[in-house]
Amino acid sequence: MADKTIILYDFPSKNGSWNAFVIRIRYEQKKCNKYCDLPILLHQACAEVQRPSFQNRLDRISDVESTLKAAGIPPTAQWPDSGKPSYTLPAIVDPSTGAALADSLVIAEYLDKAYPDKPLLMPSSTKALQLAFEQAVLSSIGPMFFQFILIKLCDVVNPASEEYFRRSRVSLFGKSVEDLVPKGESAKEEWKKLEAGFGKIAGWMKEDKFVMGDTVSFADFVIGGWIITSKIAWGEDSQEWKDIAGWHDGRWSKLVKNLEPYYSK
Repeated sequence: MADKTIILYDFPSKNGSWNAFVIRIRYEQKKCNKYCDLPILLHQACAEVQRPSFQNRLDRISDVESTLKAAGIPPTAQWPDSGKPSYTLPAIVDPSTGAALADSLVIAEYLDKAYPDKPLLMPSSTKALQLAFEQAVLSSIGPMFFQFILIKLCDVVNPASEEYFRRSRVSLFGKSVEDLVPKGESAKEEWKKLEAGFGKIAGWMKEDKFVMGDTVSFADFVIGGWIITSKIAWGEDSQEWKDIAGWHDGRWSKLVKNLEPYYSK
């Protein structure tokens, strides 16, 4: 069993996974566990959750680079302010093949290639659709989403990571999380733009249960990751979450419900 165990590295948190890109892989993990013998260990520092079978926990977000370097996982990008390599999560190590890689899309492609006898995350005939959907979702809601939610995520990361999280957001976005948040009438306008962005995605999905009709795929995990992050960051009782859950005839709360069998917290 141990030689089949894939290790998934996640960000430290006060209460479970919060990063939209890592959540995609948690969906994929649950899909694998639901349909096949492909277990995944989740390596995560979580103050209220003790998982004694875990070994290389991340105590703080600033540990990501050293942890991934030690595991042989390469960087995926560069810091915009310095040009230095940026190490990001999600990341996995698959002891059965020796694979050590990061980035949710790369991981999804790897799982399909390494385990072709399992339910595919991106069936070959739909790969172009999956890639286009991922980019379209990011461009449709990303700019509005980040400016509202980053300050809320400061309350979600574990205390040891908050200072680094704030500082690194300045490196990424050129502003503090406080300065990113729209104020007054601008906040109302940007919130409407976010709703419109979700509306565009709803239009692509039409009335189907998932992006590919009744078949769940990587594309659903992409939008599902954003929605779960919203719910975690703002809280289930917040007006922000109630807005998002109710937009487009409750489309997004229904999707969260439909994806529940595939989500591993």
